[in-house]
Amino acid sequence: MDPQKEPKSKTPASNQKGALKKKEEEKKARTLVQAWYLTEGLGQNLSLLMIRWRMNLCCFHFQKPRHQQHWYLSLKPFTFQNPYLYFTKFINTSIEFSQNLKPTTTPSNLTTRKTNFYSTPTIISCSKLLYKCTASKSLTPGMEIHARVIKFGLSQDPKIRNYLVNLYSKCQLFGYARKLLDKSTEPDLVSWSALISGYSQNGFCQEAVLAFYEMHLLGIKCNEFAFPSVLKACTVTKDLVLGKQVHGIVVVTGFDSDEFVANSLVILYAKCGGFGDARSLFDAIPDRSVVSWNALFSCYVYSDMHGEAVSLFHDMVLSGISPNEFSLSSMINVCTGLEDSVQGRKIHGYLIKLGYDSDPFSANALVDMYAKMGILEDASSVFDEIAKPDIVSWNAIIAGCVLHEYHHRALELLREMNKSGMCPNMFTLSSALKACAGMALRELGRQLHSSLIKMDMGSDSFLGVGLIDMYSKCNSMDDARLVFKLMPERDMIAWNAVISGHSQNEEDEEAASLFPLMHTEGIGFNQTTLSTVLKSIAALQANYMCRQIHALSLKSGFEFDNYVVNSLIDTYGKCGHVEDATRVFEESPTVDLVLFTSLVTAYAQDGQGEEALRLYLEMQDRGIKPDSFVCSSLLNACASLSAYEQGKQVHVHILKFGFMSDIFAGNSLVNMYAKCGSIEDASCAFSRIPVRGIVSWSAMIGGLAQHGYGKEALQLFKQMLKVGVPPNHITLVSVLCACNHAGLVAEAKHYFNSMKILFGIEPMQEHYACMIDLLGRAGKLEAAMELVNKMPFQANALVWGALLGAARIHKNIDLGEQAAEMLLALEPEKSGTHVLLANIYASVGMWDKVARVRRLMKDGKVKKEPGMSWLEVKDKVYTFIVGDRSHSRSTEIYAKLDELSDLLKKAGYVPMVEVDLHDVERSEKEQLLYHHSEKLAVAFGLIATPPGAPIRVKKNLRICFDCHTVLKFISKIVSREIIVRDTNRFHHFRDGSCSCGDYW
Repeated sequence: MDPQKEPKSKTPASNQKGALKKKEEEKKARTLVQAWYLTEGLGQNLSLLMIRWRMNLCCFHFQKPRHQQHWYLSLKPFTFQNPYLYFTKFINTSIEFSQNLKPTTTPSNLTTRKTNFYSTPTIISCSKLLYKCTASKSLTPGMEIHARVIKFGLSQDPKIRNYLVNLYSKCQLFGYARKLLDKSTEPDLVSWSALISGYSQNGFCQEAVLAFYEMHLLGIKCNEFAFPSVLKACTVTKDLVLGKQVHGIVVVTGFDSDEFVANSLVILYAKCGGFGDARSLFDAIPDRSVVSWNALFSCYVYSDMHGEAVSLFHDMVLSGISPNEFSLSSMINVCTGLEDSVQGRKIHGYLIKLGYDSDPFSANALVDMYAKMGILEDASSVFDEIAKPDIVSWNAIIAGCVLHEYHHRALELLREMNKSGMCPNMFTLSSALKACAGMALRELGRQLHSSLIKMDMGSDSFLGVGLIDMYSKCNSMDDARLVFKLMPERDMIAWNAVISGHSQNEEDEEAASLFPLMHTEGIGFNQTTLSTVLKSIAALQANYMCRQIHALSLKSGFEFDNYVVNSLIDTYGKCGHVEDATRVFEESPTVDLVLFTSLVTAYAQDGQGEEALRLYLEMQDRGIKPDSFVCSSLLNACASLSAYEQGKQVHVHILKFGFMSDIFAGNSLVNMYAKCGSIEDASCAFSRIPVRGIVSWSAMIGGLAQHGYGKEALQLFKQMLKVGVPPNHITLVSVLCACNHAGLVAEAKHYFNSMKILFGIEPMQEHYACMIDLLGRAGKLEAAMELVNKMPFQANALVWGALLGAARIHKNIDLGEQAAEMLLALEPEKSGTHVLLANIYASVGMWDKVARVRRLMKDGKVKKEPGMSWLEVKDKVYTFIVGDRSHSRSTEIYAKLDELSDLLKKAGYVPMVEVDLHDVERSEKEQLLYHHSEKLAVAFGLIATPPGAPIRVKKNLRICFDCHTVLKFISKIVSREIIVRDTNRFHHFRDGSCSCGDYW
């Protein structure tokens, strides 16, 4: 605003004379300043300068904290009785504004100063005042002094000019500084040094180098004050070539022995990567002070060369140089980087011993070190001893709490910080947002968001990413997308955050669809982007998209990035293309533990347990030490194969490498032993898990359910509730399965009907399928159909499969046909539906319909899945198919079956030929039944395992009635426990009976 258009203030009559005098003096000062600016071609800046000058007068008069002033309002300066009173008081009470600006000058002192200022100013007095203005970077008073210098004809004095150049350079008014410099009749080294220093200190490094070059062309020899400034500019721009040229000039001019110049050279070479040259220069310094040691020390810390920094620190102490607070603060940062709490405590002791424990920088470094190492008690102790914690102190302790997931404590500290009057900055609020994300405190996160908007930091990209992350982890993706949409500039980090948010919330289609949009907008991508998108693609099992990302990674040069390679292996594995995963693994130039773990997991998930175990042996041959994750994957592979002995060997490795306390390994052990038929070992592994989470309890309850121990499973479930662990939907599926396998209809109804009320879990398809299967097995077919009709969603294959199984048990043709019709529509490629329907027809002698089902299978090219059984003997898994004679000991196996045949007949066994669907003679049916895969596996187990040892068999189909009966007889005849795991449950055959109670 034009100062001439400002409204005139009313002046009391008693002050009219003083006001006129003030106005006259102000007019003269403005005229002088304006004349000088116009002369130097700077008249265009006069209006802005005068507005700011007059504003500062008013702001000082208001005596208010600086942050409360409205700096650019059009205000008219107040009238003072003495035209020099304000200026005198302003200089002598410090030019910097504080929280409480009170005049400290006494009336007697003012009188003296008035007298001095009425006289003509001298070069000495102006120099002193300019020195104070330069030290405090007070531009406005400095300009007033400049005006007086012009008025009294002192502007040509070299000393005054040097002070003015220094003032304007430090205040970043380089145009004014250059005008003064150019106006000088003789080149002045001091002025040039001040200009170069100003450029360098304010980050104008290219300008500093150009000024040095110009000074050099003028023939002005550089001194020990100018060299460090230009060397600093070379360091910041990483221009080692120019730095070496300046180094040459330093050597020629003989300033290489100057400590400050030498220190600047050391920093230049070190920060440009030449640590060898830096160390040589450092060693050549004749008298190294602590500043020299700190120079090299800081470079080591800056480059994360922590080992070298520790060694240099020890050398410094041994040389007799006592470290100062800067040395110790840097050493604390080194200990933080090394996560060396022992060394950190030693440095803490040094601080106390040398009296630097009250130094704010050192105290903040200590808080940061202890907080990042998770030693929060010590961090809090150091923090509490800081007299006036600054924003860095608060940020360090809060960030440390968030880093180690003490989110509640972090938010408490934020509240204490607000009470103390300290205003949070963007780093504080970023940590607070992470704490809200960690605790899923969406409402508190919203409050912080509103605070950011009020503080005008809502558009900051760094905080924007924090808000997206917070809303994503609070399951509020609509808010996250809104923040993303309102960001003025959406960079790659912001895109990654929102894609990751969708992926974390299982909104995989949205996550995958954002990646093409990101590419369309010209935003680049990195390995984080690709890994996150691949995670969503794996969940979608979209193999074609995985191939596209794979091609893109090859094209963009990420094909050898371990993060991307690992994600590709995982995605191909989850999409069922293990061969592609294997190819990516084999093409990777560096194979580490993570890649081995991913491929082992892929094999285990694909049911290729043998390949997973082979890969583990290869990993051991390469000398790669396993971790708990790869051991967990191996246990899952053993579980899928029912490879009990190999699972025990993996258990030994877990003990050997100390992973027993790992919750993932513990859970996998429970699952492996349960699925390998040893519920006793599973129970033992469960009891040794130090902290049992919901996965641990669910695994054990599910294991008991599969083994037919329904009542024990329900008892364990009650114990889980008693210790305060809430169930999830998987736990309740296991509970209902336990009721199903034990025929506990009443108990199942109770838990099913109270899921929503007691646990807040809505029944899903799996829960309905369990209940329908239970009701169907119990013969309550009408109740089962009623439940199907009451389901809030369309019945899936699980539900109709349960009904078809119930129809088979109870020989209900109508229900079987209805269920089969629905299943054939949902899963036409599955052979199990045809087989079960054919079983129903065969059970009532409807052979024509059995033949029709067979024709449907043939016409539809549906192949019946062959019955297969697996048996592990001496770390090797053997596979058997019905009527198989490919085994190396096939003759012995069939001889054993013939031997058992006679014993079975004597024991009263009668073949159940009705379960065979072939329309052939009875004798032929008996022969076919006798060669079922589980019978072959048991026969081999009897000849290949020690007498009395349990025989563990896994089968890919449900065990048939005839095999179930035969194995009961065999268990009694040979006095062996036979454990069979079929697709539905475990059967423990002991002394002629089965654990299922013939209810399966």
